Amino acid sequence: MAEILVATTAADDRHLTPAGHPEDPRRLTAVLDALQAPEIAEAVRVMEAGPAPREALEAIHPAGHLDRLEAFCATGGGRLDPDTGVSIGSYDTAVRAAGALLEVIDALERGEADHGLAAVRPPGHHALASTAMGFCLVNSVAVAAASLAARGHRVAIVDWDVHHGNGTQDLFYDRGDVLYVSTHQAPHYPGTGRASEVGVGDGFGATVNVPLPAGSGGEVLRSAFDRVVVPAVQEFQPDWLLVSAGFDAHRDDPLASLALVEGDFAALASRLTGLVAPRRLAFVLEGGYDLGALGRSVLATLAQLVGAEVPDLERLSDDRVGVDVVDRAIGEREAALA
Repeated sequence: MAEILVATTAADDRHLTPAGHPEDPRRLTAVLDALQAPEIAEAVRVMEAGPAPREALEAIHPAGHLDRLEAFCATGGGRLDPDTGVSIGSYDTAVRAAGALLEVIDALERGEADHGLAAVRPPGHHALASTAMGFCLVNSVAVAAASLAARGHRVAIVDWDVHHGNGTQDLFYDRGDVLYVSTHQAPHYPGTGRASEVGVGDGFGATVNVPLPAGSGGEVLRSAFDRVVVPAVQEFQPDWLLVSAGFDAHRDDPLASLALVEGDFAALASRLTGLVAPRRLAFVLEGGYDLGALGRSVLATLAQLVGAEVPDLERLSDDRVGVDVVDRAIGEREAALA
């Protein structure tokens, strides 16, 4: 059985959101509980993550922005925007979230596991270079991708969160050494991620968006992966594949309107294995706000990676929308590239 290293911030999670906020510490409890399922427990090793080095953070976020964010949290925190609140410990927790993915990558390079998951909060893919937004403070996947690219690696990021990762896209929009591919609900927060957004300069063609309407389920997502996501990654020929694994496309999630079930996430993960060399595939938790759906979806994904069967998970969803929506995304992208 394959082995999975899970680096987490759960034991010292000091990022306290306002009462009733969907992005709360119970999310990590749901994930860690899922790791104890007998089908995968023996294949999983959990470690507590340390902070990302300051130089790795500054490759993505300017020093002044990091200083201001740290100081705002240190004085007690508050609201950064209507969606994003922080407490006195939020900055430290966000820096450790970025550190978790870096530690997963280091462990994979040392051959200590076959796959890796950074089970962290807050999520990161909305965070811009100098702006925290959408629950996100530090862009963990971008920090990791920049660190790998600085060492000469080609990096593909696949983002299956229901929300478009505007921060990640923006940070690499003019770079050709990092591929960003996103499937997401549209129109929806944050309003970016049109199929016609394909990158500029050296990054022209290295941004791939597949916006999908509300109601899209597993059939549409599987078609999007088969016809757009997987071919884009194969053509790019990355050394590393990082997955912004948000599970808020689940039909039970309160913050969106896609219609996946847990088995659909396993089907998406299966399509990504084998696209890079062994021990070069790592996942980082982004969204997912129904606790039951989050736990089941993480379990289904990790079970797929280790080759385990979990009998009581819902397998695949049908679709109410139709796969022709993928045709439209392909057409819009081709027009933008012409």
